[in-house]
Amino acid sequence: MKAEPILEWFEENKRDLPWRNTTPWGVMISEFMLQQTPVNRVLPKWHEWIERWPTPADLAASKRSDAISAWGRLGYPRRATRLYEAAGIIARDFNNNVPRSIEELRTLPGVGEYTAAAIASFAYGESALVMDINIRRFFARSIDGVESPSSSPSQVERRIRSELIPSHGALWAVATMELGALICTARSPLCEHCPVMTSCAWRAAGYPKSELAKRTQAWAGTDRQCRGQIIQHLRENKVASKSSLLAIWHDKDQSEKALKSLIADHLIQVAGKSGYQLAD
Repeated sequence: MKAEPILEWFEENKRDLPWRNTTPWGVMISEFMLQQTPVNRVLPKWHEWIERWPTPADLAASKRSDAISAWGRLGYPRRATRLYEAAGIIARDFNNNVPRSIEELRTLPGVGEYTAAAIASFAYGESALVMDINIRRFFARSIDGVESPSSSPSQVERRIRSELIPSHGALWAVATMELGALICTARSPLCEHCPVMTSCAWRAAGYPKSELAKRTQAWAGTDRQCRGQIIQHLRENKVASKSSLLAIWHDKDQSEKALKSLIADHLIQVAGKSGYQLAD
């Protein structure tokens, strides 16, 4: 696959996203927020965070509860606590600078294989192998001729995709990610606007449907929703009694379980004899 058409397409069509012209810390915040959360929901929160906490040390100097509260309704609030913990480590051990190497990034809370590669690539221009779902779907179609990639990348997939990174590959990850997000979408891809349409294996095969079942993630009635209701109540009320928290959910046993798990995850803590608050 030739890189030039994809990189040229990106230069002409890339979105003006604020974390593409920011500090490595701004990139790191965006990567935490964008996990399983769409861009339009992340944009206002990213602006709030980068203005309030422009460096890791600024966030580390705040309380954990401030981070949880500021996370708002982005979902998966453990991301906020991990980012808070990572900020403390960066401020203390890395002179307030987000690490550049993937190995050092992987030592930070909440930074896995994908996030480390994304920060290295997007913040520092490293030719790292970034494997988000948009990139994987684009390559699965254009190279493998299948509609959808497997649930998780195999070692063979990683090796083959690594070989595609051009020698001047600083923009390769973000360009292929943008192409997957805007053109080679999961539903109704805009193939006629794709810069590699004529060489696409999926198009040549007649757009065969994937045999992989499309799974939709449930929300209503789940433990996640219950936990979210409790967290939101504590964002709006500095301290709340156990009885008031149990009253906001229809299933007492599920609420009890949620309270225990939120304490275990360091998202809330006991306050006084019978109250709860966001964790400090």
